[in-house]
Amino acid sequence: MKNLINRDRYIPQIVNYIDKQIIKVIVGQRRVGKSYFMKQLIDHIQKLNSSANIIYINKELFDFSFINTAKDLVDYIENNSKQDNNYLFIDEVQEIQEYEIAVRHFFAKDYDIYITGSNSNLLSGELTTLLSGRYIQFRINPLTFSEFCEFHKLEINKNSMNLFIKYGGMPYLKNVVMDDEVIFNYLKNIYQTILLKDVVARYNIKNVDFLERLVLFLSDNLGSIVSAKKISDFLKSQNLQISNSVVLNYLTYIDNAFFINKTQRYDLQGKRLLEIGEKYYFTDFGIRNSLVGFKPQDINKILENVVFTHLISMNYEVQIGKLYDMEIDFIAKKNSEIFYIQVAYILTDEKVIQREFGNLEKIKDNYPKFVISIDDFRFDNYQGIAHISMFEFLQKENL
Repeated sequence: MKNLINRDRYIPQIVNYIDKQIIKVIVGQRRVGKSYFMKQLIDHIQKLNSSANIIYINKELFDFSFINTAKDLVDYIENNSKQDNNYLFIDEVQEIQEYEIAVRHFFAKDYDIYITGSNSNLLSGELTTLLSGRYIQFRINPLTFSEFCEFHKLEINKNSMNLFIKYGGMPYLKNVVMDDEVIFNYLKNIYQTILLKDVVARYNIKNVDFLERLVLFLSDNLGSIVSAKKISDFLKSQNLQISNSVVLNYLTYIDNAFFINKTQRYDLQGKRLLEIGEKYYFTDFGIRNSLVGFKPQDINKILENVVFTHLISMNYEVQIGKLYDMEIDFIAKKNSEIFYIQVAYILTDEKVIQREFGNLEKIKDNYPKFVISIDDFRFDNYQGIAHISMFEFLQKENL
């Protein structure tokens, strides 16, 4: 398609399910490129099947504003269907009331169905209950570093990496001037759209001021252990009385919108997930930087978010490790693979070197262990623990 840069990393994940009797559900934060990926899929299907009847509905376009209920949806699709070879694409399907009734109807009629949504509760309720085992979910993430360079037509080098760490991976940035004020203003507008459409309107939130303060608190406390009590205590110091239950609800709402990612801690000694004291990372660290500024004193926690985001883009399940009184930045899991990761800014200080490598050394199993830093040089293996530069790590597709 014209002016369409393909997100080639995602097509192989979904291609084996085309023309299969299973609903393809594409999720992710607003503006990460779900709509463009859907267009990429349509283009791919049309090349495979010249007789494909594409029925495309995008609830973000005024053209489809009349489709508000399951009946509206069924009527429109029926009027645009053919006897066979029907491919149904519905973008931002959660904007349609009881959409799952219509999806179930056309699933039973052997339509090849693709839907997108900006809320992790997209598959709650009737669709999950009645179509259990008949859908598969794919998550679209912001651009990786390699994609960022491709979109912006930049060479893959350290200068480009620094821009990526500052601005993040929202795809539309390729259309704006590479300038702090211009880019951060655009990212703040995305933030407002996500907050208003996917949180405030969806959950009928009244206390918008508290919601915005909560996001700023998470921005300032990026990579720190967070609890409802810690947030409540902070708010009390700001003369705001908010109960722990309300704090937890609001955290869930913004997590559901894929705006932040709740990351649980795993006790490596007790071999169990801890129920309290999780961390939160932003889906797009550029949006976080636009809210509180890109400050040198924050570089360690920003780099943590960068590593977390890249691990997610490589389809790893990510947890925080706890070993006695020590913290392991990330445990990355995929299938039977497990990796332990520490993130540091630079390793020029002997105390930092001892802490980052030493923490990993105390894990008594044989799974691979890495320290990632922004240093230009590369340390030799330390007690079997590898050092990877951030530049090298961000170009990896697998650990």
